[in-house]
Amino acid sequence: MSLLTILLQVPFLPEQASSFAQEVDMFYLSLWALTIFFSVAVAVAALFFMLKYRRRRIDEIPEQVEGAMALEITWTVIPFIISLFIFGWGAKIYYQMYTEPKDAMEIFVTGKQWMWRAQHPDGIREINQLHLPLGKRIKLTMTSEDVLHSYFIPAFRTKADVVPGRYTMTWFTPTKAGTYHLFCAEYCGTQHSGMIGNVIVLEPSEYQQWLAGGPKEASPSATGQKLFASLACNTCHYDKDGGRGPSLAGVFGSQVKLENGTTVLADEGYLRESILNPGARIVAGFQPVMPTFQGQLSEEQVLQLIAYIKSIGAQDGAVAASPAVSPAPPTAKASPAVPTTPAPAAQGGQKKD
Repeated sequence: MSLLTILLQVPFLPEQASSFAQEVDMFYLSLWALTIFFSVAVAVAALFFMLKYRRRRIDEIPEQVEGAMALEITWTVIPFIISLFIFGWGAKIYYQMYTEPKDAMEIFVTGKQWMWRAQHPDGIREINQLHLPLGKRIKLTMTSEDVLHSYFIPAFRTKADVVPGRYTMTWFTPTKAGTYHLFCAEYCGTQHSGMIGNVIVLEPSEYQQWLAGGPKEASPSATGQKLFASLACNTCHYDKDGGRGPSLAGVFGSQVKLENGTTVLADEGYLRESILNPGARIVAGFQPVMPTFQGQLSEEQVLQLIAYIKSIGAQDGAVAASPAVSPAPPTAKASPAVPTTPAPAAQGGQKKD
């Protein structure tokens, strides 16, 4: 049994409950083992040389040592190779953790002093809790309504900043049923320590029962469609070209040409900026006539509109009410509606309107 295998059994780390946990722990413990090995080796070598080459007589004149090129190359090249290996291993893990899978179930998370709000694809909302199906790839699209937060699930080895004014993403696959701690890992005010919750991983059948027993609410895209119509966005954004604004059918994920000749990827960040600051990037062939919705829409409503715009592409251009947008900066993925009534940070549950 290797040293790393033994160390992995030591319970000073949280239990492993996601697809990333084991490799992250192996990486961490490898760094730990290397650090201990070289620290001990250097300390022992230093002690050995102090004793071996100590001055034995007051009048002793030591022999001058000129150095050894082969030795110096060895202790330079070997650490360099080890460092490259560590970099490559860490880069591989980072790439895996920040490359979102296309088949993941997307859940929208909003941070707010001092609570977490989540909305599932079918509309169920939770406060300070997150129910997940076992073995299903989960993508969290996150934003903050006020200050910087950080979404941290120790058992999943997952931590991602939640930033106001933009979208961030993290994903994982729960591999073990159970209840796990959820923390805010970024100081966010006087009640930061109370911004906690639970992640509950259920067997697929139990998860379906939980969904069926929850309050029936409209999905983020359905709510966004109603909001899109109520804001009269569909008077300018048709399902086909010819409106005062560009068509939004299938726009999400496409390259949009701007009037300055450049192109931009129409991701969630672009859509968000186009809603709140439509004059920032004007689509080629259109005038900057769209009014700003800055200060008129909550973060929740912006997420609903984005969710609806994304669904338009999935509906092959069927626009019953598409949101009004121009262009904006890239960030992460959309996020939907979430509750606006705060709840005690240490408690949680489904939101019932």
